[in-house]
Amino acid sequence: MFSTTARDDGGGATVLAPWRVYAPQHDTELLTRALHQERVGAGGAVLDLGTGSGALALAAARRGAQVTAVDRTYRAVLATRLNARIARLSVEVLHGDLFGPVAGRRFDLVVSNPPYVPAPGAAPGRHRAAVAWDAGADGRLLLDRICRRAHMSLRPGGALLLVHSTLCGIAPTLAALERSGLEARVTDRRLVPFGPVLRSRTPWLREQGLVDAGEEKEELVVIRAERTR
Repeated sequence: MFSTTARDDGGGATVLAPWRVYAPQHDTELLTRALHQERVGAGGAVLDLGTGSGALALAAARRGAQVTAVDRTYRAVLATRLNARIARLSVEVLHGDLFGPVAGRRFDLVVSNPPYVPAPGAAPGRHRAAVAWDAGADGRLLLDRICRRAHMSLRPGGALLLVHSTLCGIAPTLAALERSGLEARVTDRRLVPFGPVLRSRTPWLREQGLVDAGEEKEELVVIRAERTR
């Protein structure tokens, strides 16, 4: 069943997000704002990794970019295709794991809002709703993979825009990106209240030393990493 989630991505669009597909939230909005600050317009090649409902892909397509969206769940792939059709926008939507479906291709801009919530236990299976946000005990299950491989999918002068919580650590992300040859920095931040998931596991997060007693907000950051050569 589809639920309707409204958010302004620059086109005043409403996207449809089915159960087990990540609906646009604060992090999507923050990354969309960063996307609109990039000089990617008509003809520019944009890759949206972990597209979810396709909100970021649609925002890029509205600027005239040639957009490819990738997700590892078929529900997200179908949701993005449907949302692109409703919006009458051209988006290539591929099923697969991160950069796998676009191996060998280069883009002017890569955007990603991957799962990044620290979680106890094993990573969730692909048929569980938590696959859209849980990312291992340190929240870096997908982040580290993106940081290691992003430079291979960027054209010279191209950039990666990545959003995640400070619960995962900013320094490891910047260091990993710089090790791969990219110039990386934090370009935006926002404090947001804990959502249902973080509220439900606050005791565990405290045990891990990730949040302090009485802490009820997390900080989201956008990191921009550019391939200068």
